[in-house]
Amino acid sequence: MRQVKLDQAELRQIKELYEGVMSHACHGLFFREGSVLGGPMAEAALKDRAHYFERAAAELKERGWVEEVTFSEHEVIVKGSIEASPSDIPACHRLRGMLREFYERFKGGRVKCTEEMCASTGHSECRFHVEEV
Repeated sequence: MRQVKLDQAELRQIKELYEGVMSHACHGLFFREGSVLGGPMAEAALKDRAHYFERAAAELKERGWVEEVTFSEHEVIVKGSIEASPSDIPACHRLRGMLREFYERFKGGRVKCTEEMCASTGHSECRFHVEEV
């Protein structure tokens, strides 16, 4: 399978392009993109359910989405999100979609994933809250 690489500056330019055309409405598209990208990663991690979140973390790091990630039952803490760039609102929409996909596949039901803190807004890390719906 072929892969493409995008760097952080290119992702930021794509985000700015979409926001210029669609304003904040494009954030939902980025979230859905993350869900699409997260699906195969989640399925691969499910092959070792006992180490599921360790495998998910390794995959996110290997693919360059994060530098560090810690999963717990209702919270994910991320350092070095590639989506983080100066903003007045949380900006890690694709990552949020991936995280939701990880939790939904693991739990077998719907979850809501909310980015409560973001490095884009000046915090040292991004924090996501996960709850079953």
